[in-house]
Formats: sequence, C-alpha cells, structure tokens
Amino acid sequence: MSFILKSEDEYEDLLGLWSDLEAGLGIVLSHPHSVQQFATRIEQYDRWMQNLIQYDTDVALYLLFQLASHSPVGYSASHALVCAVLCHLLAQEIELPQTERDSLVHAALTMNLAMTGLQDQLANQRGRLTPEQEAAVRAHEARSAELLRTLGITDALWLQTVQQHHQETSLSDDVMRLAAPQRLVHMLNVVDRYAAMISPRQSREGRSATESAKSLVATTSAQHNQVGQALLRVVGLFPPGTYVQLDNATVGVVMRRRSEAKRPDVAIVLNEKGQLMRPPSLHSSVAGNPAIAAALPASRVQEHLNHHLILQLGAQAV
Repeated sequence: MSFILKSEDEYEDLLGLWSDLEAGLGIVLSHPHSVQQFATRIEQYDRWMQNLIQYDTDVALYLLFQLASHSPVGYSASHALVCAVLCHLLAQEIELPQTERDSLVHAALTMNLAMTGLQDQLANQRGRLTPEQEAAVRAHEARSAELLRTLGITDALWLQTVQQHHQETSLSDDVMRLAAPQRLVHMLNVVDRYAAMISPRQSREGRSATESAKSLVATTSAQHNQVGQALLRVVGLFPPGTYVQLDNATVGVVMRRRSEAKRPDVAIVLNEKGQLMRPPSLHSSVAGNPAIAAALPASRVQEHLNHHLILQLGAQAV
C-alpha cells in the first residue's frame, strides 16, 4: 500500500507518530516496574507499530533507517523499534504463524530490557567496556528474561527467544524445519546484528545497510544465510532512507524499493560537486544511468534534507 504525503504537516504528523512511539517505548523499557500491565502495554505498542507500517512500508522504512543511522541518542529504544519492524516484515515474508510472529516481535521489543540504560550509555561511550559493563552485557539475556517473568510475562516462546537471542545452533540448514524457539532465536539474532551494524556509536560510524546485509548473507551459517536472504528481500539491498553514490558522482537517498533489489527509486540530493540539490531530483535506477555505484553510511551526508519533499517524489514514482 502506498500513499501521498500531501503536505509538510502530514509528514510532520507521521514523523511525530513514529517519534511518539519510540519515546513511549523508551519510557517503558527504562522504567518497566512503573508500567501497569506490562504485557498489555507491549502489545499496544506492537499494534501501534503495525498501524504505522500499513500506511506505507517504504515510508516506514525510510523514517526508521533515518532514525537508526543518524544519532546514538536513545539508542536502546530506537534499536528495539527497528528490530521489531524488521521482525514483523520478516515474519510476513516467511509466513510465520501469527503466534510465532507475536512472540518474535515482542521479544525484539524487550530483548535488552535488563540493560536499557547501559545500552544507551555504551552507544555514547568512546572507550572500551569496563569489566563490570562486560559482565552486565554477558548476563543481559538471562536477566532480561527473568525481569519479564517478574513483570507477568508468561509466553514461553517470547521468554525463551529473549533468553537465547545471542545464541546460535546448527541443527538444520532449513530454518523452517527448526523447532519454533530455535527458529525465532535465529531470526532475532540476524535482525539484531543487522540493526546494530547500521547504527552509529561514538566509537565508530554506522555501516551502510548494504554492507551490513552483505556481511549477513556471506556468513558460513546456512541458517543465517537463509534468514539474511529473506531480510534482504524485505528491505532491499539499498533500503529506503539509506544513501547511495551514483556513477556520475552524485549522491542520492533511496525512496522506494523495487522488485529488482539493486535498482530502487532514488532522490538525487547532492550534485557531482557535493552541493545540495534544490529541489532533489527523482531518478528510477530501473531506467538505467546513472547507476548506483556504492552504498554510503549516513555520516557521509551532513546537509539538512527536505524529507517531506523527498517522500513526495517517492510517491510520484509509484
């Protein structure tokens, strides 16, 4: 489904809804014991997220990748939301049963519950982890699952996925033949790694989404390759909201996926001299030249872009 953002107010309203969702999630994750009916609140955020995605998946991905790649502030909530959206889309792609989809998305939203504050701190930390921080990171899976139990979560699949989301198994080369807990652990593991790679830290830049995707599908694990390929089908090699260098030295931001993963619709935002294009120029790489030469990390584009205008161009390309 696609729609046209008819005015800048509509864009700001939609961006505000995503921002409110992230902010609300951040409060819940930071102060879980202050939340009445924790499970119900997570389910409400899940429905809110699904309602925003159904407006237009490309616009949702555009806003999410912009959010994830530009700032480490509030990293834990941003990362959880990105992972939840990607898990939702991945579950649709491989046709997971609804109950598994729900457990997977709820696990994505809460997998780092026991280290929310630490995760935000580490995103802004330039130095190496202290021994105490390393110990907390190692223990966070089990501690997060236990915290969820104390908050009234009884969904065994949700709990097990959280408790094992950094573990790997090699029981089968077909992820759909795994038992449900192992399947969800695999899926969340891949999504978690992908989302972490594209997000910036004070100690390093975020990698381009394309580099991150290629690293996942190049792994020697057949299961991760399978899930990585499905994730690549979902978001594209060049996802909406990410930046690309074209072979004529211009720079564009991807607006919409196309069936051919390497040829999305692009808004050219910087000319060959690196100057801001006013207005940006619509280019469908399906049509040919200029072709995409490389993906760029978000840190390479410092100019303030008119994202409302870019998304309007994207709607015209539908």
